[in-house]
Amino acid sequence: MIKKIPPYLKNKYSVALIVFFIWILFFDRNSMINQYRLVSTLNEMEDQREYYQTELYNDSIALHILQSNKDKLERYAREKYLMKRDNEDIYLILENKE
Repeated sequence: MIKKIPPYLKNKYSVALIVFFIWILFFDRNSMINQYRLVSTLNEMEDQREYYQTELYNDSIALHILQSNKDKLERYAREKYLMKRDNEDIYLILENKE
């Protein structure tokens, strides 16, 4: 009924090596689980970085256009900030998103 102990578990060096690998894989501060989390966080941050770089590029183009063209600046102010001339009335039409 008693099972035989495998020969590699009789050697104290192999047992220490197995314990060491288990410790490194799961319990250490730099474990494989933590490394996976760090890599996934790094990938998310790189995606965010690309997104913000494209947004920065688009905003810099829009800023250049607004600074160089008065008509575009006036149109942007009217649309974005609802600015109007003295003799105008503004009517807002809101769409239902349902």
